[in-house]
Amino acid sequence: MSKKAEFASKIGLIAATVGSAIGLGNVWRFPAEAQANGGAAFLIVYVACVLILGIPVMVSEFALGRAGGSDALGAFKQLHAKKGWWVIGGLAIMASYLILSFYMVVAGWTIEYLWDSVTGALYDISNSVSERSAFTDKMVALTQSTWKPLLGTYGVIALNFVILVIGVQKGIERMSNILMPVLFIILLIFTVVAFSLPEAAKGMEFFLKPDFSKLDSAVILNAMGQAFFSLSLGMGILITYGAYFPKSTRLTRTAMTVSLLDMTVAIMMGLIIFPAVTSFGLENEAMRGATLVFVTLPEVFAMMPATQLWSALFFLLLSVAAITSTIAIAEVSVSFMQHRFNLKRTHACTAVLLPIVALSTICSLSQGPWSEFTIFGLTIFDLLDTIATNIMLPVGSIGLCVYMGWFAPKDLLRKQLTNHGSEKSWMCPIVLFIIRYLAPVLILLVLLGNFL
Repeated sequence: MSKKAEFASKIGLIAATVGSAIGLGNVWRFPAEAQANGGAAFLIVYVACVLILGIPVMVSEFALGRAGGSDALGAFKQLHAKKGWWVIGGLAIMASYLILSFYMVVAGWTIEYLWDSVTGALYDISNSVSERSAFTDKMVALTQSTWKPLLGTYGVIALNFVILVIGVQKGIERMSNILMPVLFIILLIFTVVAFSLPEAAKGMEFFLKPDFSKLDSAVILNAMGQAFFSLSLGMGILITYGAYFPKSTRLTRTAMTVSLLDMTVAIMMGLIIFPAVTSFGLENEAMRGATLVFVTLPEVFAMMPATQLWSALFFLLLSVAAITSTIAIAEVSVSFMQHRFNLKRTHACTAVLLPIVALSTICSLSQGPWSEFTIFGLTIFDLLDTIATNIMLPVGSIGLCVYMGWFAPKDLLRKQLTNHGSEKSWMCPIVLFIIRYLAPVLILLVLLGNFL
């Protein structure tokens, strides 16, 4: 192996780690979950879950990664974990790889919509019965096509390969330093525009004024699940990136910064989406997943002046989020291939992304020409999503908390949070308590809630 890779600067470290967390989970999943779970009541629980649970678990993943100095599986081996604990790291790598296979497909859709927004093809709806049916038809036509979505998917995979091959500092860190400011600037522009819409106050009220009568166990579990998903916990990303942290990095401060920025993006998306849909009379539309991004929002943009500009900016925002996420998810497996098989980075990237071409092709076709082929009533795309996000991620997160709370080398967490005793950390006992007693139980409830 060559010299251990590290992030070169504090700003680059934060940008790369925030980029790993910010993705489709913030941009489309959060507004959809907020709408379905009571708006402001869901938001309050979500924020509490990020602060109380998300940050301590993130700190634990960072500590494990930096102490192990290896990939998500190798970190356990480097710390001489007793036989069997490496399975937790292996589960995280497998989950991230499955997620990567269908994330590439969705990222390809965003690139296609970005292009169609710039050219105006997305808004060529003169022969349609209504705008909603037009945008629904366009989404169906894209997913049902054989080659059109694949071209976007292959383009994203190629872009991932180029950035990943360049390396941690010159590739991932440099890319994040450029794209993260772009993302926040676009978000800020859209937030200002959303505040100026005619029915903005009504949308704000739904999102910011809590109605606690809507708060029940389902809302709490959904908010908790969203917090873990949006922070990329249990995917091996934070362990992998933790290995790239210099010894001087303060893990608690980094985890807080990353979590707060990630949460800020999710909240800003809510501040954008809800004023927009209420202003154009779409608040009663179901905003689930792809429907929100590829049907509801184009309908909103079609009713705004400078339609193509706002549409192109939004899909640029989505493309940035998708690319930074896919890069981070892919790096989990690239790091594994480098460390476990002593491969050069170019060979590791090839070994990771070449099979992804085949898996993503299958996922893409399963949404269109092969949609009639199902397993347990789910397409391949939906099956991989369910297995990875609803089963593997919660199980892996529970395993990580149990290991770090009870079975990791004595004082590992304290040493990582206090720079081997040279500093004080008020956070250490809090983190230890949460990952030992609170987080495993609550994540287990989320896991059970996915099937009840």
